[in-house]
Order: sequence, then structure tokens, then C-alpha cells
Amino acid sequence: MTTKVNRSDAEWRAGLSPEQYDVLRKKGTERPFTGVYNDCKDPGIYRCAGCGAELFRSDDKFESGTGWPSFTQPAEGESVDTEEDRSFFMRRTEVMCSSCGGHLGHVFDDGPQPTGMRYCINSAALELDRTPSED
Repeated sequence: MTTKVNRSDAEWRAGLSPEQYDVLRKKGTERPFTGVYNDCKDPGIYRCAGCGAELFRSDDKFESGTGWPSFTQPAEGESVDTEEDRSFFMRRTEVMCSSCGGHLGHVFDDGPQPTGMRYCINSAALELDRTPSED
């Protein structure tokens, strides 16, 4: 069971950068190829920038060529929620953090196997918890 995070709009604004707030709370989208994690290949766990919940693993990240970090699946089945998004005269599936409801991006069925899914996620919605290197 996922623990739900509830904050006021003022608390979200105070705890997030303007870009994070726009993406996570206002369903904004960062420009393609500008996000810090688009080309990142570091191992670790991608967490929600809003609440710290575990969302995706670096092992499931792949280069989609779209300009946003892409993953084949969430870290756990309950890590993210989805719902239909009909904004901008399109029909897409929105991906949200199941803990805080923050907008992460969208999921498409054109990804690589074994899942065939492409979770196209805004870097601004993520924070990478890097796996410590073993020296």
C-alpha cells in the first residue's frame, strides 16, 4: 500500500523549484533534450522530486531518442498511477506518482521488449538516488 502525501499548494511551491512545480503540480512539460537525466547513464533509483517515492530503476532506462528519460516499467507495480489525458487535442496516458499525485509524463506502447512500454518522464519530476560505487 502506497503512503499518500498531501500538501497545500503553498507547501508544494515552497519545496519545489519553479520548473519542478510547473511539471509536478501544473502538468507542465520540459523542453526535449534539456532535462538533466535525458542522457544520464548513472546507476540508481529515480525518485519523485516532490515526495521522494521510488518510481523507476536505472536498469529499466533506455535511449528512446525522444528527448526525455524513458523507462520500460516502473520500479514497482504500485509506484505510478495512470489515467487518460485528452489535453491538446491528443489522446495519451498520463503517468503520475502514486504517492503524491505529481505529474511525471506519459506512457506509450512503442517501447522495447520485454514490456513494449515507453514511460516518457520529465527530468524535473525526478531525482536520481545514485547507487554508491563499490571501491
